[in-house]
Amino acid sequence: MKPRDRILDAAMLVFRRQGFRRSSIEQAAEAAGLTRQALYHHFKSKEELFRAVIERLHENALAAEIAAGEATEKAGGGLADILIAEITARIGQLIAPLEGSPHIEELFSEHLLQARDIYQKYAAHYAAQLTSTIERVCRKQRLAIKGMTAPDFARCVEMAFNGTKSAYPAMQPADAFLRDFGIMVRTLVAGAVSPSPKPRLRKTARKPVASKTARKSGDRR
Repeated sequence: MKPRDRILDAAMLVFRRQGFRRSSIEQAAEAAGLTRQALYHHFKSKEELFRAVIERLHENALAAEIAAGEATEKAGGGLADILIAEITARIGQLIAPLEGSPHIEELFSEHLLQARDIYQKYAAHYAAQLTSTIERVCRKQRLAIKGMTAPDFARCVEMAFNGTKSAYPAMQPADAFLRDFGIMVRTLVAGAVSPSPKPRLRKTARKPVASKTARKSGDRR
């Protein structure tokens, strides 16, 4: 394991146990089996270390989201199944390392205070991933979105996600959060997505058939 990865793993354990405010760079160094000076070679402050931990969480979450969507699509899932699988995988990667921590709400709060730019960067990546999934699945499964574009629909899914988060602080309990979010996504898909109308076949004009009298008249010429 690379030194940076070992430090980030150790820092995650420290933040999980102590929260952000009560943790220290010395605690992270000790957990990683390094001196404070050795850790400072990689990260100059606790804030910088926390930002690196958050960025890695988002990197893993995005990778898990893409993989889950592809697997569900390959298994024959519908659009709702695929979207739910993607976001469930994303949330799993964000929550799992913090599960059971008594400081989970504080850590999510500090995530927005200390790393808002990282959050915004990955929020754009998540939106782009949802849009790409919606466009691809609608094309392959011949679905049409009523009255909006794929980016509009992706934004509705994200709003459903954020709305569900408001009812579950720190997305806990996770199973209840994901259950309610899944209900909202299925409701959105049922109301806004339908099979594409089949293209109408063009009627070919029939050539007029000459009457027998006309043919006989022509034959005598």
